[in-house]
Amino acid sequence: MRVMIIGGTSGIGLALGQHYASQDAQVALCGRDTGRLDGHALAAHPQVRRYAFDIADRAALEAAVQDFGSDGLDLLIVTAGQYTDAATLAVRPEAALPVLATNVGGLCLAFDAAGALMRRQGHGHLVAVASIAGLVKDYPAGSLYSASKRAAIAICDTYRKALAPFGIAVTTLVPGYVDTARLRELNGGSAAAKPFLQPEADAVQRMAGAIERRAERCVFPWQLHALVRLFNCLPLGLRQLRRK
Repeated sequence: MRVMIIGGTSGIGLALGQHYASQDAQVALCGRDTGRLDGHALAAHPQVRRYAFDIADRAALEAAVQDFGSDGLDLLIVTAGQYTDAATLAVRPEAALPVLATNVGGLCLAFDAAGALMRRQGHGHLVAVASIAGLVKDYPAGSLYSASKRAAIAICDTYRKALAPFGIAVTTLVPGYVDTARLRELNGGSAAAKPFLQPEADAVQRMAGAIERRAERCVFPWQLHALVRLFNCLPLGLRQLRRK
């Protein structure tokens, strides 16, 4: 099995890389800075390759897909993502552009490049890690991040319909809060206050199971999903009181 993970140099992407490497898969770990893998056990793994590129760079992304996929590509997983909060956007509106370039544009570029290769070979599986924030209905005070993840979910749904006739599956992973190093960094060193926080290892096992089943969508945990559905039922005025 040949697996490419874009966003594979840290967090959930790296953990998924470890999962597939342990299953004797050929794994490509991709990210803007592959030096982050220096000293990690996977860096010296004989079946792991590294590719350095920005997912928003079409030429570099396509070159990496073609190089690793020259012997076939069974699974592409996109975990790459950018986040910025409302306070940052208020001071620097331009900070919105990298979020959109990665979470929306980059996802389309990755699916296009891998999808073209998979159509030629007659099989394949595309996977994107979105966020339960993307299930929150759009409203004027909604966050840019939620909007970008809502778009990512819609992109997956669209590619699923388009690629099904070619034998290519598309899975959308929609997790809640996962206790990653990045989430802790964004929350002053600890994410313990986040509701229904999931250990990274548990989330990865859940995701890997959904991928193996070729599930169309996997939303978890159910408790947070239920809260989002409840929130979506609130009147607009109450939803706008939510902190972004």
